[in-house]
Amino acid sequence: MNNFFIITNISKDPDFKMTYQIADYLKTKGKKCGYTSCMFDSDSLEYKYINPREIPKDVEGLIVLGGDGTLLQVSRDTLPRQIPLVGMNMGNLGYLAEISREAVFDALDAMINDNYKIESRMMLQGTIYRDGKELLSDLALNDIFMNKAVNKKMIQVNNYIDGAHLNSYFADGIIVSSPTGSTGYSLSAGGPIVSPNASLFVITPIAPHTLINRSVIVPSDETIWVELGKNKYGFDCEAEVFFDGNSTTVIRSGDRIEITRSKIDVKMIKIYESSFMDVLSKKMN
Repeated sequence: MNNFFIITNISKDPDFKMTYQIADYLKTKGKKCGYTSCMFDSDSLEYKYINPREIPKDVEGLIVLGGDGTLLQVSRDTLPRQIPLVGMNMGNLGYLAEISREAVFDALDAMINDNYKIESRMMLQGTIYRDGKELLSDLALNDIFMNKAVNKKMIQVNNYIDGAHLNSYFADGIIVSSPTGSTGYSLSAGGPIVSPNASLFVITPIAPHTLINRSVIVPSDETIWVELGKNKYGFDCEAEVFFDGNSTTVIRSGDRIEITRSKIDVKMIKIYESSFMDVLSKKMN
């Protein structure tokens, strides 16, 4: 690999100290390296988007400085470019950003010498409809989830798989996760841990008012429909839909979310031979 580009979360590397060190190191090795920044906006509570057109056409690999949240956002923003990404974690050990501060330069040497693999991770495509008309369409690497409005009653969730009714229940919401996202919000809600190389959806209710509190595993070639019903007392209600916990929109009773596997996968650069289970073991211990 000869041409790199760094995307830095400036809340994690505010003075660009690590960014400059990486760029200078690559240049001393005769490689090209540009950089840009992204940040967490405390007002909107969202990461500012990366414009893929800022990235030169000949870039072969993206180095994302931040954490798993930064990598999630960058993966969505740059997906059309199909440039492989590697995450360098500026905080705690992450599931996605596998490179620690201490291992940065070893990882750079591995990429320079082409000692890495490219893994494909499936993404979710979510489209929200109201009265048959499209309201919004977005992507998610981890999950798409619907949550009741703040301080409101439980909502009715109606789920369909390829047009067939699966189940309905009252709950605080629902999470539809990719295998990559199974270790995120879905896990916190009681969902299973899934290898990120799998090809499936995990559907997990959030605090359901039912004796059955189980996730459902669905093949990734099927289409999931999630419909917002009434509240517990039979009145129309509202809920929020989140894509990877960042972009969000408000929906109302009768609105539906269509969730499918995206036609394009994210490409991740894998430096180490350590398995997902190795990372999982470290996180759990």
